[in-house]
Amino acid sequence: MFDELSQKLDSVLGRFRQRGMLTEPMIRDGLREVRRVLLEADVNYRVTREFVERVQARAVGEVVLGAVSPGHQIVKIVFDEIAALLGDETPTISWSPSPPTVILMVGLQGSGKTTTAAKLAKRFRRDGREPVLAACDLQRPAAIEQLQTLGGRLEVAVHVGRPGAGPVDVASEALKETKRGDSAVLIVDTAGRLQIDEPMMEELHRLKSALTPHEILLVADAMTGQEAVRIAEGFDEVLGLTGIILTKMDGDARGGAALSIRRVVGKPIKFVGVGEGLDDLDLLDPTRLAGLILQKGDVVGLVERAQLAMDQGESETIQAKVLGEGRFSLEEFLTALKQIKRMGPLEKIVKLIPGMGSRISAAATDPRRMKHVEAIILSMTPHERRRPEVLNGSRRLRIAKGSGRPVAEVNRLMKQFKEMNKMMKQLKGMRGMPGMPGMMSR
Repeated sequence: MFDELSQKLDSVLGRFRQRGMLTEPMIRDGLREVRRVLLEADVNYRVTREFVERVQARAVGEVVLGAVSPGHQIVKIVFDEIAALLGDETPTISWSPSPPTVILMVGLQGSGKTTTAAKLAKRFRRDGREPVLAACDLQRPAAIEQLQTLGGRLEVAVHVGRPGAGPVDVASEALKETKRGDSAVLIVDTAGRLQIDEPMMEELHRLKSALTPHEILLVADAMTGQEAVRIAEGFDEVLGLTGIILTKMDGDARGGAALSIRRVVGKPIKFVGVGEGLDDLDLLDPTRLAGLILQKGDVVGLVERAQLAMDQGESETIQAKVLGEGRFSLEEFLTALKQIKRMGPLEKIVKLIPGMGSRISAAATDPRRMKHVEAIILSMTPHERRRPEVLNGSRRLRIAKGSGRPVAEVNRLMKQFKEMNKMMKQLKGMRGMPGMPGMMSR
């Protein structure tokens, strides 16, 4: 997410940080480069111009020019202004005082509306609010079946209308059923088109009139750049959006839509889709996202991912082993490795650690490396995993053949594991679960 934009901004701002003093011409030249980077990221031209003007107005002054570290102050100003572009505060859902809260999902075909509806349902249930999904997309083939499949995976009720019923009838019946039950949220999936047209907008307007939704959320594909901004303007003009969900932020999105859409449309980005999994929907926190863009990491996001992925019982077993014996076996390490994999791709996790995103090479976060380590450990017998000291030359050769990896790689893993256990002995007696540095590096 924002990889290219982050790297280019870091390069430009790095020149500011390297200077002991800054003059006004230096600041203007540097911000000219910032402007170029934002335009290349497909940020709206007017938004870019206003952004640079605000940064320049704050930067060109005695506070910055007379500061001990003016370069770092300019980076802080850029950080503040990026966060301001994304929103002044973390947006929330407008919950109805008397359930259910009705959320109308709108957007063009292919934006990921149906999957996002399911992701929202999972998130709301995790927060203690029981959801119901209403299948009102009667245009796209298999849309209803897709929502039913996703609902089945989540064990969330999906309301499907009677044969021949129109979208408004289906939605109205779903609302009545939700009111009769104990559910707190009704999420209405609607039909999209390849482009905005009058029949679609008329249908959505009828749904809005019938449901009086508390939220009308546009699901927009971040990879379409400024086209997503124009689509948002079109939907907002007819329906009056309350918020936006940007999907496919984990793809080749240059960042232009995310940094432009709130300023142009005037509606907050409430969530961002960061992967294909049903857990891959993040609440947009402007400060945290600005930190990711400027490679400052996101500790809160890292903790949230860990809480979702980690099995409490497994974690406590590993912790007891380390605290009690000052060591742990390859079986515990394999368990921890699987927990890390559940957190998501390693390259994403690394970017959440402050200061690590730009220091770790792509090779070090190659997902194949983690698979290789897992294959080596799984090629061992249970006894060998519990007592790795028995691994002599012939056993290591057998493990190498079984895992399809070179003997040198098996030896390197065992050497790193031995060093790690030495460190565990030094950490014995400390509270909290130690990290696992170095196991994936060569």
